[in-house]
Amino acid sequence: MAYAPHDYFRSLYDAYTGPGSTGQHLTKHMVCLTERDPLLVVTGADFVIFPGGGRPPIVESFRHSTRGFVELTAVSHLAPCIAWAFRLRELGYANWRDDAKRIIARADQVRAVNDTDYWERQVAVEAYRGYESKIADMVDYACRVSSRFMRTCLADERLMTFENLRQNFLDPIDSPAVPVPLNDVMVASFTLTFLDIAHRMIRWLRSQNFDWRKLMVLLSGKSGRPSAGLTWRTNNNCHLLWRASEERISAENVQITPHGPTLGVSDLGDPARVAEMEGQVREVFLQLRANTDLARLMFEGYPAFAKSIEESPVIEPTTKSLQAMPRLRSPDDRLTAITRLRFVMEDPTQLLSNSVAHFVIDQLCEHNNQPEFVVIPGFSKVSYPAREHGTMP
Repeated sequence: MAYAPHDYFRSLYDAYTGPGSTGQHLTKHMVCLTERDPLLVVTGADFVIFPGGGRPPIVESFRHSTRGFVELTAVSHLAPCIAWAFRLRELGYANWRDDAKRIIARADQVRAVNDTDYWERQVAVEAYRGYESKIADMVDYACRVSSRFMRTCLADERLMTFENLRQNFLDPIDSPAVPVPLNDVMVASFTLTFLDIAHRMIRWLRSQNFDWRKLMVLLSGKSGRPSAGLTWRTNNNCHLLWRASEERISAENVQITPHGPTLGVSDLGDPARVAEMEGQVREVFLQLRANTDLARLMFEGYPAFAKSIEESPVIEPTTKSLQAMPRLRSPDDRLTAITRLRFVMEDPTQLLSNSVAHFVIDQLCEHNNQPEFVVIPGFSKVSYPAREHGTMP
């Protein structure tokens, strides 16, 4: 005989969690009580404020639609892309040469259009003002060295070892052919990308005049890899909000819901769709809030849960492994900067941008959100070879 719970047990179960349940009634009533309060929703690409009271949402994008993001991220990807080509060959993938040749061809194409004018007029990012010529030099250098290294390896497959990749491309020492290691280029390009994002988002958030201690925040939907950014410490948007608020935001009012509603910015022009989405995200947030409030009322006197905003560890000379992202002690702390690159790739819970985000956010907040005072590892104190106009490796 197939098992099924008795209808009375099912009915009692549904009284708390089912349609029209006590739990739903509490959530919906809390939504009504806070319907005029602002709710900030953070997606994988946008910040969306629902001001409350039926007012239209306010949106600020921070990823793919922003100037310079694709360009600098493409440069950040050069080294791992070549490493992936090595790995494809190592694992016996038949068409690995096609991937390698595509990297070369596209790097050469970028060199043909990359110049100071492109960064000043086409990208035209405020945070990069005064850096445009140096950024163009860095991009040309990264593409040129990557293309040349990949060509050399295609000509002699014996060079396609990860030891060679590390010693003569990623991390060479005193190399005339690769005077700036590609590891440093990765750190620099990641940092420049996030410098613009953090600068704009801090300015935008502070312009909203939130009551930070009461602000409801929902980080909703996928952010980066499916396993990444699920906690306060692994999602740099939490640190951004904390520092932008001058540490006034309440950690308990910041909820991360990777399976929460996914907002489409294109839908925000449709009033009916906006009302539907706002209702969804408010219900998700207030359901979580209701459980927190009830736990405190039901179990007062027992130890309470507190979200961790702990200090990050520091790499010591004897450090062999880490359980948390290490703190960059200064822009000259190259060991930690590159270790953070490894950490975000090796730890599936990390957003890739965590490699530089916290350091950039902290520097901006310490200098009144002025990007010109941020020291960029792998860039500010590094001299990149001048562009080789009209030549290809």
